Amino acid sequence: MALATKSLQFRAHELANASTQLKVLSTNELENISLPTFSDKLKAINLYPLLPTGIQILQVNMGKMCNQTCKHCHVDAGPDRKEIMSRVTMKQCLEALKGTDITTVDLTGGAPEMNPDFRWFVEELSKMGKKIMVRCNLTIILANPKYNDLPQFFKKHKVEVISSLPYFAARRTDAQRGEGVFEKSVKALKMLNEVGYGKEGSELILNLVYNPTGAFLPGSQNELEAEFTKKLKEGFDVEFNSLFAITNIPVSRFLEYLVASDNYEGYMEKLVDAFNPSAAMGVMCRDTISVGWDGYLYDCDFNQMLELKVNSKTKHISEFNLDELNKRNIELNQHCYGCTAGAGSSCGGEVV
Repeated sequence: MALATKSLQFRAHELANASTQLKVLSTNELENISLPTFSDKLKAINLYPLLPTGIQILQVNMGKMCNQTCKHCHVDAGPDRKEIMSRVTMKQCLEALKGTDITTVDLTGGAPEMNPDFRWFVEELSKMGKKIMVRCNLTIILANPKYNDLPQFFKKHKVEVISSLPYFAARRTDAQRGEGVFEKSVKALKMLNEVGYGKEGSELILNLVYNPTGAFLPGSQNELEAEFTKKLKEGFDVEFNSLFAITNIPVSRFLEYLVASDNYEGYMEKLVDAFNPSAAMGVMCRDTISVGWDGYLYDCDFNQMLELKVNSKTKHISEFNLDELNKRNIELNQHCYGCTAGAGSSCGGEVV
């Protein structure tokens, strides 16, 4: 499949609609397949309803605007997406965090750095003493001179940087993320290394994210990390701390790819066949709440893109109630198989 140059929304693609995606996932409408429901899988292991274990992470989607248009993107992000979190909503996030034992704020997008209030928000979170993670696509650092000092800004606030890099060579990286992305990513990684990120003995954490470049599951995270460490050091003198192997979830543009390439049936069957009860126990939705760019709350970033709001009286960050959210039943659908296949998958990589 050729790399998409515009978002599904811009192209007025039917899969830009969350209800259409759910119809495909829930009814197998595009394929003659019959899969057990994810809920039934959890019932069989006495894990239904799926309940929170206690919210420790607030994941905040700062907008769908991005300088890249990656063919696997579950957010359908890109330069043509204008949805952006307002400072008002950010203030509501800060207010919600007060008086809670939520330790970590995970900033994502799109490219979260493109939000005009991104630095203000990081500064405010830093004052609160929260651990801050930023999901950086790396090329944003070089996209415009105003972003060139991001490594120094991240260092100042001890931000943990989590960066996508599908492979340690240009061909496979550029095939997924766009022409020239690998070269720019390496330059950005070097800039982060120069200020201390990823260096042995440094407190500045730089982690990489690996997503498969096709309709297959990721290999062993430990083995991939060892290979990436060796190849990036030998080939480019780049260092990092850890690698997270994340399964591509059949949502948005990756769902489009699966359907268009006739891989949907096979991929879903792989996910179901690889269902791991131990991984189901540790899925990220049990200790995380996802905040949409407009302030609505979701069990995870994937549910957010499918517009599956939390099953709770608390639906918006402005009415945040931690006790209520910790008692909710987590919303499930067939895409959840992606987080429970093999060693499991979360925003922090494998779960078992």
